[in-house]
Amino acid sequence: MSINANRQSFARYGFQPNVLVDVSSIDTSVSIFGKRYDSPVGIAPMGLSALTSYRGDLCMASAAQKANALCIMSGSSLIRLEEVMQAAPATWFQAYLPGQQAQIDALIARIAAAGVETLVLTVDTPVAANRENNIRAGFSTPLRPSLALAWQGVRHPGWLLGTFLKTLMQHGMPHFENNYATRGAPILSANVLRDFSDRGHLNWTHIAAIRKRWPGPLVIKGILHPRDAVKARELGIDGVIVSNHGGRQLDGSVAPLLVLPQIVDAAGAMVVMLDSGVRRGTDALKAIALGAQAVYVGRPFNYAATVAGERGVTHALALIAAEVKRDMGLLGVTALRDITREHLFAG
Repeated sequence: MSINANRQSFARYGFQPNVLVDVSSIDTSVSIFGKRYDSPVGIAPMGLSALTSYRGDLCMASAAQKANALCIMSGSSLIRLEEVMQAAPATWFQAYLPGQQAQIDALIARIAAAGVETLVLTVDTPVAANRENNIRAGFSTPLRPSLALAWQGVRHPGWLLGTFLKTLMQHGMPHFENNYATRGAPILSANVLRDFSDRGHLNWTHIAAIRKRWPGPLVIKGILHPRDAVKARELGIDGVIVSNHGGRQLDGSVAPLLVLPQIVDAAGAMVVMLDSGVRRGTDALKAIALGAQAVYVGRPFNYAATVAGERGVTHALALIAAEVKRDMGLLGVTALRDITREHLFAG
């Protein structure tokens, strides 16, 4: 339900362009936390990217670095964050907080030591979601060895040879490397489960403690209610990402675009960004018109890495950046700051 609602929310708005505006020079850049990026569209954090494409996290982070684009690495990644930060030091890191304070402290210390400047905390996963599509497909994390899983690998020899076996031969069995300060579970296991149960007691007190010790920009991801935006603002959080986790957590949760204006009004000086359902340059401009300063796209970049590695991600970034620029010209604006709610018609 929420996945469909995310896409439908963008269709609720139409553009009202201005004509006969000199758009011979268009600036698509955006400044976030004092750094300039060439496009307002970035790469969202996606776990297991190195399972769907060879060294997927590195592919996306490196492509974004070269394109001067925003990129957030997932805490549920299969490549150590230190390796990604060495290759692409401008990458942001998204963490899922462990359940114990000592574990949280150790993880935050490790992230800081890796050279991460901007830390993103995802807060909409207190318990594991009931993802029925995964259940129907027999998908779990870690993957459980079975004849069905082996058959799927045989039926996809390009992935089996070019991603999984290549990873095994050159880097060993992938593990969840960044959920904790220490190495997590292997991606393939008959009896190991990822533990989501210890997150249920996490609250704003934990966020406040992290704010006191984290020296750089701190972002909260998963905000859908203006009251939570106010709490984040009062704690000195630097930015929020309005998100319903791509519609994959609480089914029936509101589409982020629909509550974006309320969050912007409550956010004060915080940077407000958005993900979930963004697929085109026009989607990005609608979110910007409603107050977002940047948006993030997930799966399309994952697919691009699967098809063509870093070159695929570079191409995908160029495609959506070109869309944004072209759409701005057709809208009759030359800078992102000039796009306002007056450019939208709510049908």
